[in-house]
Amino acid sequence: MQKFILATHNAHKVEEFSRILAPLGVEVCTADLPEVDETGATFEENAYLKAASACEATGLPAIADDSGLCVHALNGEPGVHSARWAGDVSDKVRNRLLLERLKEVPEADRLAKFVSVICCVFPSDGERPGDILTARGECEGAIAFAPAGEDGFGYDPIFLCGEKTYAEMTGAEKDAVSHRGRALRRFCAQLEQYQKTHQI
Repeated sequence: MQKFILATHNAHKVEEFSRILAPLGVEVCTADLPEVDETGATFEENAYLKAASACEATGLPAIADDSGLCVHALNGEPGVHSARWAGDVSDKVRNRLLLERLKEVPEADRLAKFVSVICCVFPSDGERPGDILTARGECEGAIAFAPAGEDGFGYDPIFLCGEKTYAEMTGAEKDAVSHRGRALRRFCAQLEQYQKTHQI
């Protein structure tokens, strides 16, 4: 198994990445990493900032995910600020505040999408910068009128994909349709090709 550092403190993300990357011979590890200011204007920029910092700190290939919820009626908010959109509050409070912002919005106008960008940065060989792989996944859906489901994290209880919220789905159901599942599958295809090309 090849070790990759996952730049996150989120145990749910570690579980998701481990489940999908294990068949490629990748062992997902975490480490005590320096905090990164997510100053990027896009998911791609923030994912790169986190992966590059983790790679530099550990000397190992590093993967980072930057993801967020984009609500059409809120002009794309919370977007890249999803995790800190309402300040330092719990997921439950953040979801309640979002629902309050949408309380007058009818069902037809509650469209939203989840976006995930995965970036992997490989260590430099001393002569040139390390290689970079980037994959993006999106899932179209809508904002429910009330939270539903006990699984998942973040905005999962209020994001409807079909008839269920993310939080009402099993891990396998969510992987099949979610933004991160789609980004991960695209990333896996890139990584598998990279492994063949570089014989790792």
